[in-house]
Amino acid sequence: MDSKLTILAVDDNSISLATIEQEFKRSYEVIALNSGIRALQYLSQKTPPDLILLDVQMAPLDGIETLRQIREMENCQEIPVIMLTSQREKQTIVESSKLGINDYVLKPFKTQDLHERIERVLKAEVDKRLDNR
Repeated sequence: MDSKLTILAVDDNSISLATIEQEFKRSYEVIALNSGIRALQYLSQKTPPDLILLDVQMAPLDGIETLRQIREMENCQEIPVIMLTSQREKQTIVESSKLGINDYVLKPFKTQDLHERIERVLKAEVDKRLDNR
């Protein structure tokens, strides 16, 4: 039996987090955490996930700062990240891009759209790993 790929979903909005967990648990192992601080703790102690869904607007540590710290962690520099944001500010997208995000999705999101983006990012990662062999 194939093991499922793991998605770390980080969002302080419990409704968004529950939606992600419900929608994706059949296809992926979903680790749902409600803060950037918990995400950093998880990543420091566990095997890195295959993909991170990361909300931008969180407190006390927002998604940009959480991602900045993730990128400084050993074994976490290359994890693909999709940012979830209700912000349409160009600066948020620019800052996220500088930290190496793979995509961003505006909230509220359509689950089918998020499914497609996750699959595209994961496929690109697999293709990149195969090219590097």
